[in-house]
Amino acid sequence: MQPQNLQKLRRVTQSLFFILFCVAPIFNLFRFDLDEGHFYLLTFHWSIGIGEDLPVGQLAKNLLFYGLLPIVALLASGFFLFYKYGRLYCGWLCPHFSVVEMVNQNLSKAIGKLSIWDKRELPQIQVDGSLRHKNKVWWLVIVPLTVSMAFLWAVVLIGYVINPHDILRELWQQSLSFPKKAFLIVATLVLSIEFLFARHLFCRFGCAFGIFQSLAWMGNRKGLVINFDKSKSAQCKSCDNYCDHACPMRLKPRGMKRHMFSCTQCTQCLTACDIAQQGDTVLSWKPGSELDTNSVAIPISFYQADKKHSDDRKRRQG
Repeated sequence: MQPQNLQKLRRVTQSLFFILFCVAPIFNLFRFDLDEGHFYLLTFHWSIGIGEDLPVGQLAKNLLFYGLLPIVALLASGFFLFYKYGRLYCGWLCPHFSVVEMVNQNLSKAIGKLSIWDKRELPQIQVDGSLRHKNKVWWLVIVPLTVSMAFLWAVVLIGYVINPHDILRELWQQSLSFPKKAFLIVATLVLSIEFLFARHLFCRFGCAFGIFQSLAWMGNRKGLVINFDKSKSAQCKSCDNYCDHACPMRLKPRGMKRHMFSCTQCTQCLTACDIAQQGDTVLSWKPGSELDTNSVAIPISFYQADKKHSDDRKRRQG
Protein backbone atom coordinates (compact mmCIF):
# COMPACT_ATOMS: atom_id res chain seq x y z
CA MET A 1 0.00 0.00 0.00
CA GLN A 2 1.25 3.47 -0.86
CA PRO A 3 2.40 5.54 2.16
CA GLN A 4 -0.21 8.25 1.57
CA ASN A 5 -2.97 5.63 1.43
CA LEU A 6 -1.59 4.17 4.66
CA GLN A 7 -2.11 7.56 6.29
CA LYS A 8 -5.71 7.73 5.09
CA LEU A 9 -6.37 4.26 6.50
CA ARG A 10 -4.69 5.22 9.76
CA ARG A 11 -6.88 8.31 10.11
CA VAL A 12 -9.95 6.11 9.68
CA THR A 13 -8.84 3.62 12.35
CA GLN A 14 -7.92 6.45 14.74
CA SER A 15 -11.27 8.17 14.28
CA LEU A 16 -13.29 4.98 14.72
CA PHE A 17 -11.37 3.99 17.84
CA PHE A 18 -11.70 7.46 19.34
CA ILE A 19 -15.47 7.23 18.87
CA LEU A 20 -15.41 3.76 20.47
CA PHE A 21 -13.37 5.15 23.38
CA CYS A 22 -16.04 7.80 23.98
CA VAL A 23 -19.16 5.63 23.64
CA ALA A 24 -17.92 2.36 25.21
CA PRO A 25 -18.98 3.30 28.77
CA ILE A 26 -22.33 4.70 27.57
CA PHE A 27 -23.30 1.37 25.98
CA ASN A 28 -21.63 -0.77 28.67
CA LEU A 29 -19.18 -2.18 26.16
CA PHE A 30 -16.37 -1.95 28.70
CA ARG A 31 -16.29 -0.27 32.09
CA PHE A 32 -16.08 -0.96 35.80
CA ASP A 33 -19.03 0.23 37.87
CA LEU A 34 -17.90 1.31 41.34
CA ASP A 35 -21.45 1.34 42.68
CA GLU A 36 -22.33 -2.14 41.43
CA GLY A 37 -18.85 -3.55 42.05
CA HIS A 38 -18.31 -5.40 38.77
CA PHE A 39 -17.18 -4.98 35.16
CA TYR A 40 -19.36 -4.60 32.13
CA LEU A 41 -18.02 -6.32 29.01
CA LEU A 42 -20.01 -6.12 25.77
CA THR A 43 -23.11 -5.21 27.86
CA PHE A 44 -22.75 -8.35 30.05
CA HIS A 45 -21.94 -8.35 33.76
CA TRP A 46 -18.43 -9.64 34.40
CA SER A 47 -17.93 -10.52 38.04
CA ILE A 48 -15.80 -12.99 39.96
CA GLY A 49 -18.31 -13.01 42.80
CA ILE A 50 -16.06 -11.89 45.64
CA GLY A 51 -18.25 -10.58 48.44
CA GLU A 52 -21.22 -12.60 47.27
CA ASP A 53 -22.58 -15.62 49.14
CA LEU A 54 -21.09 -18.25 46.82
CA PRO A 55 -19.78 -21.77 47.58
CA VAL A 56 -15.98 -21.99 47.71
CA GLY A 57 -15.90 -24.24 44.63
CA GLN A 58 -17.96 -21.80 42.54
CA LEU A 59 -15.85 -18.87 43.70
CA ALA A 60 -12.65 -20.71 42.72
CA LYS A 61 -14.13 -21.55 39.31
CA ASN A 62 -15.13 -17.91 38.78
CA LEU A 63 -11.66 -16.75 39.82
CA LEU A 64 -10.08 -19.08 37.28
CA PHE A 65 -12.41 -18.55 34.29
CA TYR A 66 -13.44 -14.93 34.87
CA GLY A 67 -10.19 -13.64 36.33
CA LEU A 68 -6.94 -15.53 35.86
CA LEU A 69 -7.41 -17.08 32.40
CA PRO A 70 -8.74 -13.92 30.68
CA ILE A 71 -5.85 -11.88 32.13
CA VAL A 72 -3.25 -14.43 31.02
CA ALA A 73 -4.83 -14.70 27.55
CA LEU A 74 -4.94 -10.91 27.20
CA LEU A 75 -1.33 -10.47 28.27
CA ALA A 76 -0.12 -13.30 26.03
CA SER A 77 -1.95 -12.10 22.93
CA GLY A 78 -0.89 -8.51 23.65
CA PHE A 79 2.76 -9.51 24.08
CA PHE A 80 2.67 -11.42 20.77
CA LEU A 81 1.26 -8.43 18.89
CA PHE A 82 3.63 -5.95 20.53
CA TYR A 83 6.61 -8.26 19.99
CA LYS A 84 5.81 -8.41 16.29
CA TYR A 85 4.41 -4.95 15.53
CA GLY A 86 5.68 -2.66 18.30
CA ARG A 87 3.56 0.31 19.34
CA LEU A 88 1.07 -0.18 16.52
CA TYR A 89 -1.76 0.46 18.96
CA CYS A 90 -0.29 3.88 19.78
CA GLY A 91 0.05 5.05 16.21
CA TRP A 92 -3.13 3.56 14.78
CA LEU A 93 -5.67 3.48 17.61
CA CYS A 94 -4.65 5.34 20.79
CA PRO A 95 -7.02 8.25 21.59
CA HIS A 96 -4.21 10.11 23.35
CA PHE A 97 -1.97 9.95 20.29
CA SER A 98 -4.84 11.33 18.20
CA VAL A 99 -4.84 14.38 20.47
CA VAL A 100 -1.04 14.61 20.23
CA GLU A 101 -1.21 14.84 16.45
CA MET A 102 -4.12 17.28 16.52
CA VAL A 103 -2.27 19.67 18.84
CA ASN A 104 0.95 19.24 16.83
CA GLN A 105 -0.78 20.21 13.62
CA ASN A 106 -2.33 23.35 15.05
CA LEU A 107 0.76 24.33 17.05
CA SER A 108 2.88 24.25 13.89
CA LYS A 109 0.57 26.92 12.47
CA ALA A 110 1.09 29.13 15.53
CA ILE A 111 4.82 28.83 16.22
CA GLY A 112 6.22 26.83 13.30
CA LYS A 113 7.12 23.89 15.59
CA LEU A 114 5.40 20.67 16.67
CA SER A 115 6.36 21.29 20.29
CA ILE A 116 7.26 24.34 22.32
CA TRP A 117 10.35 22.39 23.44
CA ASP A 118 11.73 22.02 19.92
CA LYS A 119 14.85 24.15 19.52
CA ARG A 120 14.39 24.80 15.80
CA GLU A 121 11.38 25.64 13.70
CA LEU A 122 10.15 23.38 10.93
CA PRO A 123 11.38 24.17 7.40
CA GLN A 124 9.60 27.11 5.83
CA ILE A 125 9.17 25.09 2.65
CA GLN A 126 6.98 22.09 3.49
CA VAL A 127 7.53 18.66 2.04
CA ASP A 128 4.86 19.21 -0.63
CA GLY A 129 6.58 22.42 -1.76
CA SER A 130 4.10 24.85 -0.17
CA LEU A 131 5.24 27.63 2.17
CA ARG A 132 4.65 27.36 5.89
CA HIS A 133 2.99 30.41 7.39
CA LYS A 134 2.90 30.80 11.15
CA ASN A 135 0.55 33.12 12.98
CA LYS A 136 0.15 33.47 16.74
CA VAL A 137 -3.58 33.97 16.25
CA TRP A 138 -3.76 30.18 16.07
CA TRP A 139 -3.30 30.15 19.84
CA LEU A 140 -6.92 31.32 19.95
CA VAL A 141 -7.79 27.98 18.39
CA ILE A 142 -5.25 25.78 20.17
CA VAL A 143 -6.07 26.69 23.78
CA PRO A 144 -9.90 26.36 23.60
CA LEU A 145 -9.57 23.20 21.49
CA THR A 146 -7.12 21.63 23.96
CA VAL A 147 -9.21 22.52 27.02
CA SER A 148 -12.36 21.21 25.31
CA MET A 149 -10.61 17.96 24.47
CA ALA A 150 -9.33 17.68 28.05
CA PHE A 151 -12.86 18.19 29.39
CA LEU A 152 -14.21 15.55 27.01
CA TRP A 153 -11.55 13.14 28.24
CA ALA A 154 -12.41 13.90 31.87
CA VAL A 155 -16.11 13.18 31.27
CA VAL A 156 -15.34 9.97 29.37
CA LEU A 157 -12.87 8.72 31.99
CA ILE A 158 -15.23 9.22 34.92
CA GLY A 159 -17.85 7.37 32.88
CA TYR A 160 -15.66 4.27 32.96
CA VAL A 161 -16.13 3.95 36.73
CA ILE A 162 -19.44 5.73 37.42
CA ASN A 163 -22.65 5.27 35.47
CA PRO A 164 -22.11 7.60 32.47
CA HIS A 165 -25.84 8.22 32.08
CA ASP A 166 -25.92 9.68 35.59
CA ILE A 167 -22.88 11.86 34.81
CA LEU A 168 -24.38 13.22 31.60
CA ARG A 169 -27.75 13.85 33.22
CA GLU A 170 -26.20 15.66 36.18
CA LEU A 171 -24.01 17.71 33.86
CA TRP A 172 -27.07 18.78 31.88
CA GLN A 173 -28.99 19.59 35.05
CA GLN A 174 -25.92 21.15 36.71
CA SER A 175 -26.45 18.97 39.74
CA LEU A 176 -23.08 17.22 40.04
CA SER A 177 -21.92 16.34 43.54
CA PHE A 178 -18.75 17.98 44.84
CA PRO A 179 -16.48 14.91 44.35
CA LYS A 180 -17.57 14.63 40.72
CA LYS A 181 -17.11 18.35 40.13
CA ALA A 182 -13.67 18.22 41.74
CA PHE A 183 -12.62 15.30 39.57
CA LEU A 184 -13.78 16.96 36.36
CA ILE A 185 -12.09 20.26 37.21
CA VAL A 186 -8.78 18.70 38.28
CA ALA A 187 -8.73 16.19 35.41
CA THR A 188 -9.50 18.91 32.86
CA LEU A 189 -6.73 21.11 34.25
CA VAL A 190 -4.13 18.32 34.38
CA LEU A 191 -5.00 17.01 30.92
CA SER A 192 -4.96 20.53 29.44
CA ILE A 193 -1.43 21.07 30.79
CA GLU A 194 -0.33 17.65 29.58
CA PHE A 195 -1.82 18.12 26.10
CA LEU A 196 -0.24 21.55 25.71
CA PHE A 197 3.18 21.04 27.28
CA ALA A 198 4.01 17.38 27.93
CA ARG A 199 2.12 15.21 25.46
CA HIS A 200 5.29 13.81 23.81
CA LEU A 201 7.01 13.34 27.15
CA PHE A 202 4.04 11.35 28.46
CA CYS A 203 3.99 9.08 25.40
CA ARG A 204 7.74 8.48 25.56
CA PHE A 205 8.36 8.20 29.30
CA GLY A 206 5.06 8.25 31.20
CA CYS A 207 2.76 5.77 29.47
CA ALA A 208 3.26 2.33 31.05
CA PHE A 209 1.26 0.63 28.29
CA GLY A 210 3.39 2.26 25.60
CA ILE A 211 6.63 1.35 27.35
CA PHE A 212 5.46 -2.28 27.68
CA GLN A 213 4.82 -2.38 23.92
CA SER A 214 8.25 -0.91 23.20
CA LEU A 215 10.05 -3.35 25.52
CA ALA A 216 8.40 -6.33 23.83
CA TRP A 217 9.22 -4.95 20.38
CA MET A 218 12.85 -4.16 21.19
CA GLY A 219 13.43 -7.84 21.97
CA ASN A 220 12.50 -8.87 18.41
CA ARG A 221 15.04 -8.20 15.67
CA LYS A 222 12.42 -9.22 13.10
CA GLY A 223 9.74 -6.85 14.38
CA LEU A 224 8.02 -4.37 12.09
CA VAL A 225 10.26 -1.33 11.81
CA ILE A 226 11.08 1.72 9.70
CA ASN A 227 14.12 0.72 7.65
CA PHE A 228 16.64 3.10 6.14
CA ASP A 229 18.16 2.03 2.80
CA LYS A 230 21.78 3.14 3.03
CA SER A 231 22.30 2.48 -0.69
CA LYS A 232 20.04 5.46 -1.37
CA SER A 233 21.51 7.71 1.29
CA ALA A 234 22.81 10.18 -1.31
CA GLN A 235 19.19 11.13 -2.02
CA CYS A 236 18.93 12.56 1.48
CA LYS A 237 21.30 15.38 0.50
CA SER A 238 18.54 16.99 -1.57
CA CYS A 239 16.01 16.65 1.27
CA ASP A 240 15.59 18.93 4.28
CA ASN A 241 15.26 16.06 6.79
CA TYR A 242 11.53 15.93 6.20
CA CYS A 243 11.25 12.47 7.78
CA ASP A 244 12.67 13.86 11.05
CA HIS A 245 10.34 16.87 10.98
CA ALA A 246 7.30 14.66 10.31
CA CYS A 247 7.75 12.43 13.36
CA PRO A 248 5.14 13.32 16.03
CA MET A 249 7.37 11.77 18.71
CA ARG A 250 10.36 13.92 17.69
CA LEU A 251 12.51 10.89 16.82
CA LYS A 252 15.06 10.38 14.05
CA PRO A 253 13.60 7.70 11.75
CA ARG A 254 16.95 6.97 10.07
CA GLY A 255 18.52 6.07 13.38
CA MET A 256 19.17 2.69 14.93
CA LYS A 257 16.19 0.78 16.25
CA ARG A 258 17.33 1.22 19.85
CA HIS A 259 17.14 4.98 19.27
CA MET A 260 13.55 4.50 18.02
CA PHE A 261 12.32 2.98 21.28
CA SER A 262 9.19 5.18 21.32
CA CYS A 263 8.30 4.77 17.62
CA THR A 264 4.51 4.49 17.28
CA GLN A 265 4.55 2.99 13.77
CA CYS A 266 2.51 5.95 12.53
CA THR A 267 4.51 5.97 9.24
CA GLN A 268 4.38 9.75 8.95
CA CYS A 269 8.13 9.72 8.27
CA LEU A 270 7.53 7.23 5.46
CA THR A 271 4.85 9.43 3.94
CA ALA A 272 7.11 12.50 4.10
CA CYS A 273 9.92 10.53 2.47
CA ASP A 274 7.60 9.30 -0.28
CA ILE A 275 6.56 12.87 -1.12
CA ALA A 276 10.06 14.33 -0.88
CA GLN A 277 11.60 11.58 -3.02
CA GLN A 278 8.64 11.45 -5.41
CA GLY A 279 7.98 7.78 -4.82
CA ASP A 280 11.59 6.55 -4.71
CA THR A 281 11.62 6.30 -0.93
CA VAL A 282 14.73 5.94 1.18
CA LEU A 283 12.64 4.60 4.07
CA SER A 284 10.50 1.48 4.09
CA TRP A 285 8.14 -0.14 6.60
CA LYS A 286 8.79 -3.86 6.89
CA PRO A 287 9.88 -6.57 9.32
CA GLY A 288 13.49 -6.35 10.40
CA SER A 289 16.15 -8.98 9.78
CA GLU A 290 18.76 -10.67 11.94
CA LEU A 291 21.39 -9.42 9.47
CA ASP A 292 19.81 -6.06 8.74
CA THR A 293 22.29 -3.19 8.94
CA ASN A 294 20.19 -0.60 7.14
CA SER A 295 19.48 1.46 10.25
CA VAL A 296 22.40 3.66 11.25
CA ALA A 297 22.94 6.06 14.09
CA ILE A 298 25.49 8.30 12.35
CA PRO A 299 24.89 11.27 10.05
CA ILE A 300 24.49 10.52 6.35
CA SER A 301 27.58 12.51 5.42
CA PHE A 302 29.65 10.45 7.88
CA TYR A 303 28.34 7.24 6.37
CA GLN A 304 29.24 8.39 2.88
CA ALA A 305 32.78 9.25 3.98
CA ASP A 306 33.19 5.92 5.78
CA LYS A 307 31.90 4.02 2.77
CA LYS A 308 34.31 5.80 0.43
CA HIS A 309 37.21 5.11 2.80
CA SER A 310 36.23 1.44 3.02
CA ASP A 311 35.95 1.11 -0.77
CA ASP A 312 39.37 2.71 -1.25
CA ARG A 313 40.90 0.33 1.31
CA LYS A 314 39.39 -2.69 -0.45
CA ARG A 315 40.80 -1.54 -3.80
CA ARG A 316 44.27 -1.12 -2.31
CA GLN A 317 44.10 -4.57 -0.73
CA GLY A 318 42.86 -6.06 -3.98
